[in-house]
Amino acid sequence: MTDILMPALSPTMEEGILAKWHVKVGDTINAGDVIAEIETDKATMEVEAVDEGVVEEILVAAGTEGVKVNTPIARLKGEGGAAPAPKAAPAAAPAVAEAPKTAAAPAAAPAAASAPAAASGTRVAASPLARRLAQMANLDLKAIKGTGPRGRIIKRDVEEAQRTGGGKAAPAAAASGAEPRKVQSLEQMGIPAGSYDLLPLDGMRKVIARRMTESFRDIPHFPLTVDIELDSLLAARAKINTALESRGVKVSVNDMIIKAVALALKQVPEANASYTPEGIALHHNADIAVAVAIDGGLITPIVRKAETKSLAEISTEMKDLAQRARDRKLKPEEFQGGTFSVSNLGMFGIKTFTSILNEPQGCIMSVGAGEQRAVVKNGQLAVATVMSVTLTCDHRVVDGSIGAKFISAFKPLIEDPIKMLA
Repeated sequence: MTDILMPALSPTMEEGILAKWHVKVGDTINAGDVIAEIETDKATMEVEAVDEGVVEEILVAAGTEGVKVNTPIARLKGEGGAAPAPKAAPAAAPAVAEAPKTAAAPAAAPAAASAPAAASGTRVAASPLARRLAQMANLDLKAIKGTGPRGRIIKRDVEEAQRTGGGKAAPAAAASGAEPRKVQSLEQMGIPAGSYDLLPLDGMRKVIARRMTESFRDIPHFPLTVDIELDSLLAARAKINTALESRGVKVSVNDMIIKAVALALKQVPEANASYTPEGIALHHNADIAVAVAIDGGLITPIVRKAETKSLAEISTEMKDLAQRARDRKLKPEEFQGGTFSVSNLGMFGIKTFTSILNEPQGCIMSVGAGEQRAVVKNGQLAVATVMSVTLTCDHRVVDGSIGAKFISAFKPLIEDPIKMLA
């Protein structure tokens, strides 16, 4: 008899919604059978059985929200229990679909930062889940008493420390003499109860809030803004789309920006980089993450090796990725692991903005709206279609000169697009 546990289907997943069961009590399942669908903070995934067995009990009903990772969700009897392996739920067939990689096994739940060493220099014994919970709660594992086998710290020990106020680590701000930020309720800030509607935070919004707070707080960053003329690109786009009309492909300005970013990164590889404690990682390919707004937040599907793809390929792939992102049908490897991000709010009329870094990427480009502006050419006033772009850089990786070199490589590709087609 073996329990099937709620799997961690992505590195950011801490809990999920058990959306649907594909089996019932008494069913015999074989390896590879789809047994359930789970909604994570980013996508809807299918769970496959690994071993054979008979479903003896369904422990978590379909539709249950907030099911914690590693919680038993069903029980098997027979020759073996099935440890679930995820794969993306099939989306409605798009007009053209890419051939993405397939996840063969559940992504491991992310471990917290390296475990603190005890006073004697030995490693603190704790489960990966306990480490992650302790890190999120800013608790010191050395101050928590473990009740697991051989004194190992487990989940309930961390939860008990949170409940009793034990295991508190010194706030990072306190080390510098700054007061830790105190979070007040709206009522304490003078907004009366009953004067607003409270929308509960779902998994995606919690992850966005945590990651953006950490990025903005912990990463030294700076913006570089430049104006770029679009008239040549718009004229080239019209010709390209006429040529591609028979194939049912329509290239967008954003598709051309993705291509230009990828080519500029190959010219300035120092900008296609990530900071790590061991050194600066220079990425071999331009894997461009593109921000897509979905219900409840945003997600960044990735165009892999964008420098090697034609505009038609990028356009087709982005349409497929964006649609499946909105349907929450992306696989983890389709939105995790990009090397550079692009966020475009031009379609909303936003002229200029500065994005928060999407760690561990060293840069993110914010693209504003193209609009007609007065410009000076050869000493004469003229009218041109101009867009402003802002490059936010991680100063640990990309300093001002590298950022400027990247923009100097990117701008000519947009203003003279024949260079990206050559």
